[in-house]
Amino acid sequence: MKAYIFPGQGAQFTGMGLDLYEKSDIAQHLFEDANDILKFHITDIMFEGSAEDLKQTKVTQPAIFLHSVILSKILGEQFKPEMVAGHSLGELSALVANETLTFEDGLKLVSQRALAMQKACEMQHSTMAAVLGLDDEVVEKICKETPGVVVAANYNCPGQIVISGEIEAIRTACASLKEAGAKRALALPVGGAFHSPLMEPAREELAATIENTIFNTPKCPIYQNVTTTAVTDANEIKKNLMSQLTAPVKWTQSIQQMVADGATHFTEVGPGKVLQGLLRKIDRSVTTESAIFGE
Repeated sequence: MKAYIFPGQGAQFTGMGLDLYEKSDIAQHLFEDANDILKFHITDIMFEGSAEDLKQTKVTQPAIFLHSVILSKILGEQFKPEMVAGHSLGELSALVANETLTFEDGLKLVSQRALAMQKACEMQHSTMAAVLGLDDEVVEKICKETPGVVVAANYNCPGQIVISGEIEAIRTACASLKEAGAKRALALPVGGAFHSPLMEPAREELAATIENTIFNTPKCPIYQNVTTTAVTDANEIKKNLMSQLTAPVKWTQSIQQMVADGATHFTEVGPGKVLQGLLRKIDRSVTTESAIFGE
């Protein structure tokens, strides 16, 4: 079975999407629509902006979403997903790709999500850290025993977890994780504690917008970050998406479930190859590739 996967924040690069814009009238039309919906020229920043410009929260998330979604739309007959999943932000790209959300509603939600997360980051200084070389259970136990707010936030692949929380709690947890044998426990250059209880203000704000958005019955199942299982009920998808900002991204478990349900071929749709790298560490038996337009 063919599975399509969609990357999250961190995959952005200067010039992203320009080739699609130049090669496809459909892509050009969708990018121009995006400029109108967002009320600023995101294409200028994507195509010519500096790495610093692309790092702005209001830009990064819509930019990655646009690259992924527009690429999926211009693949035409090539794009026949039998299941989809997205890493964090990528879940919204996946929901447009499987027609649960329209392009416009998806983009509006992504923009709202970015601004709500930025606001939550400014309310409380917090961060995330990458932990390599420890079992999930060890990381979870140390987080639980550390004073303050610190939780396992991203289960990226076996032996690679990202933790999220208050700066001091992250610092303490990293020291304990190294003592427990972690190869690395390193703070990441991010502006906040994504996928932790500290994102509650953002979750509440986004939940209200999600509630007022139409979710259609998808054309194929989505494996959501919160549940890791195949979901086809529009109301359930909506509920899971509302929980996503404060819940962990269970990527390893989602991919394992997709493979168990018959996925043999994974195509990454969007900038970069981060998810393909993780996939090879989760299950080497499956085939992976990048979606490419115009070949």
